[in-house]
Amino acid sequence: MDKDKLIKKYDKHVNKYKRTLDTNHTLAKWRTEILNDAHGKVLEVGVGVGSNFPFYNRENVQVTGVDFSPEMIKSAKQTALACKLDIKLLQKDVEELQFEDDSFDCIVSTLTMCGYPNPVTVLNNFNNWCKKDGRVLLMEHGISSKVLLSRTQKMVDPLFIKFTGCHCDRNIIDMVEKSCLEIDRTQSHWSDIIQMIWARPDK
Repeated sequence: MDKDKLIKKYDKHVNKYKRTLDTNHTLAKWRTEILNDAHGKVLEVGVGVGSNFPFYNRENVQVTGVDFSPEMIKSAKQTALACKLDIKLLQKDVEELQFEDDSFDCIVSTLTMCGYPNPVTVLNNFNNWCKKDGRVLLMEHGISSKVLLSRTQKMVDPLFIKFTGCHCDRNIIDMVEKSCLEIDRTQSHWSDIIQMIWARPDK
């Protein structure tokens, strides 16, 4: 999908995402668990409306958040204020970001790897930007391990891209294994559709 069209699509999704900020208790539980390991200088990509902000330990993090949607960034600023989180927000395309190597103690991505044209390249950038002793924390959605469900995902993926702007049939574990990152541990939910991954840079 053309990037400008994709940005406009996400701009229109803002109110839908805002409605889930306080209502999706299952996602909140998983966000709490994975973000418990966020520390120091944190880069969060695809911040959206700031769904992760309530789950950071404000005393332990200095967050830089990135999203290519201007409307998402506006909403994220409001969420940050409500959470009393000191955060630097950048309206940028993640695939065009440039940071010095070893810039961050921790890199966070939740439910974003479905949308990037080149997700392995993005993960390799995480590997470079994260310090040697840092962490890369991922909570992503992708293909199920259940045959019938995965077949359905593959069938509907073209429509899923058209209406949501992201893929529903990506193999998240496989993508991370193809990158330079080293996986420490994983946790899966919803027939492996949701993958939580604790990784570290390979340096």
